[in-house]
Amino acid sequence: MAVAAYASLLSLTDVLDSVQHPARRHLLHLDNGQIQSLQQKVQFLQDFLELHSQRISPEMEDLSRQLAVVADEADDIIDFHVVSQLRERSQDKTRHMAVLSSFRQDIDKIIKKIDSITEKLLMVNEERPDVQEQQPVVFVPVGSTALPSSDKNTMVGFDERLLQVVDKLTRDESNLQILPIVGMGGIGKTTLAQNAFDHPHIVYHFDVRIWLTISQQYSVQEILLKYFFKDEENKQGKSLAELGVCVHKHLFGKRYLIIMDDVWSIKAWDDFKLFFPNDGNGSRILMTTRLLDLARPLCFNNHYFTMNFLDEDNSWDLLCEKTFAQKSCPYPELEEIGRNIARCCRGLPLAIVVIGGLLAKSNKTREYWEYVVENITSFVIFGDDDYCLKILSLSYNSLPIHLKPCFLYMRVFPEDDEIKASKLIDLWIGEGFLKPVGGKSLKEVAKEYLKDLVDRNLILIRKLTRTGKIKTCGVHDILRELCVRESEREHLIRVPGTQEFHYSVQMKHDVCFLCSHKLDKQNKIHLEEVVVGFQSTTILHLLDSTSLLEVWELPKLRDFSVYNGRLPNPMEGRNSTILADLSTLEMTIIGSSLPNLEVLKLERTCDGAEWSPIEGEFLGLKVLFIENYDLKQWAAEDIHFPNLHGLYLQNMWNLKEIPLSIGDINTLHSIHLIGHYSESLMNSALEIVEDQKEKGNESLQVYDEGKQRPS
Repeated sequence: MAVAAYASLLSLTDVLDSVQHPARRHLLHLDNGQIQSLQQKVQFLQDFLELHSQRISPEMEDLSRQLAVVADEADDIIDFHVVSQLRERSQDKTRHMAVLSSFRQDIDKIIKKIDSITEKLLMVNEERPDVQEQQPVVFVPVGSTALPSSDKNTMVGFDERLLQVVDKLTRDESNLQILPIVGMGGIGKTTLAQNAFDHPHIVYHFDVRIWLTISQQYSVQEILLKYFFKDEENKQGKSLAELGVCVHKHLFGKRYLIIMDDVWSIKAWDDFKLFFPNDGNGSRILMTTRLLDLARPLCFNNHYFTMNFLDEDNSWDLLCEKTFAQKSCPYPELEEIGRNIARCCRGLPLAIVVIGGLLAKSNKTREYWEYVVENITSFVIFGDDDYCLKILSLSYNSLPIHLKPCFLYMRVFPEDDEIKASKLIDLWIGEGFLKPVGGKSLKEVAKEYLKDLVDRNLILIRKLTRTGKIKTCGVHDILRELCVRESEREHLIRVPGTQEFHYSVQMKHDVCFLCSHKLDKQNKIHLEEVVVGFQSTTILHLLDSTSLLEVWELPKLRDFSVYNGRLPNPMEGRNSTILADLSTLEMTIIGSSLPNLEVLKLERTCDGAEWSPIEGEFLGLKVLFIENYDLKQWAAEDIHFPNLHGLYLQNMWNLKEIPLSIGDINTLHSIHLIGHYSESLMNSALEIVEDQKEKGNESLQVYDEGKQRPS
């Protein structure tokens, strides 16, 4: 329960910081002394849990559970009363003061509860020196590196098996063949398939190589779209039959290798086999599965590959590689006990890799390694069939508490999902899982947390960017199962509707994804309540709603769309929150208050014949979508949108040209003209492309998605 308490305290800290933000002080009437007192107590408890979260006793568990409940209660109370204050601002003064008085009383009750729990925690900590505490783990500080990162897909002990797989895949046999790799979870099936997939001989031999991750729950259409049509426009409109025909045409006449990873049923093969032509040219299907009964009827001439456990020497080599980034132990006094640790992992590569990640981040002392081997041995001695999860849980339990909520959050993603690192980071920030470190931004802290979990082999790197940064990541399905178990044990999963107050932590999560459920007239919420009550909002779409001044005060807002709405000018007087006419809103004001904005969509929202952006307003903007009938002149340069990736202009009847220097934005790869537009606008877009080609930039494309009007 310490993890749930810690996560709740982090979330509460985020809320307390938010209500004290200078931009909101004029909106709320708070007892600043009371709020600061609560803030200090919350900070003390965070520090306490960071130091003592490894102490295990029924008393500590119970107090941590109480602390999580009180922190969530405080979070809800603040959200509830902030919204209540804003709602009552227009009411009589007596009623407004009653709301404020109630808020003070509720916060005072929270402070008393926290004081009581803190006192009991300190007493237990002092009076129970016999309380079981896990061995202290001296881990690498955030942002530093102690060891060079080793290749996450390095194979130890399976070199001969890899050569057998490559030989079978490239053998001179013309008919289409299925070659299954069979073995239990965590034994290295996917790693073997990856090494075969990337083997130079395989790359040379096959015209096309495609990797499909299937899993227990899958959608044929989604898999085809993801792996065969990821770069195509308008792919979502195709039916499954149309997609299948396209895949068949794409593969026809080519020698191809398809990897079908993590297959759980014959039905999965039946669902895909019609798309794979048998041209008699030596194409192959390499399949990984845990089920021997599935592999036997599919394989050619009863030939399949079984994954065996590693022997003791190879187990030790793999442990050394993951612990020391080399195939030997530089500490002679640790070799004997280290070999014992490797032996206790029973030759299961996943267990060895994760334990190696734990040892790599810990103190290289005999005392700590004895603690590790003692715990692992207990799982083996008692013959626990679940020993793999038990071994992995040892690594989880040894995590510093600030990493545990982030790791457990991986359970929200589907099995075998390929997760964008940027998306994961945004979600961690939105959940309030991150603690500010020095002068670093939360995004920088999140990247360091992610790297730390990768270095511990708890999160897998799927893809890297050209500069070597993590682009996509994932988690092994057995580790995901660990996340599910531990998050349920920690009661980190919140059930909607069980909170005493209307605004809950769960609702904050819902608001982050408001764009997935666009509002309509019958299902509107008050934006005033969302904006001030939920400062972690990252994505906000408004549909036919009257918006408020506070929308500009969402510091974490990244995606902002308005449909037929009316936005107030944040530079106007505070007493006029709604504009009678949009012509008074200049587009130049939007970016200054939203430094993290990445996606901006303006549809029939900002009127005016001219737009002259100001340098520095849209530093993070990646996608700009404008639908504006009246805009005639756009005075912009590349410095105004330095990170723009895509420009979308819809029904821009009166705009004659796109500024030529827009093409000089290094990140820009597409210009889309949608709906109705003038001939001169299209000509200006084509001129930009030609200008870029002369400068050596061949990547910029113009997409014609509408109808031209004579200029």
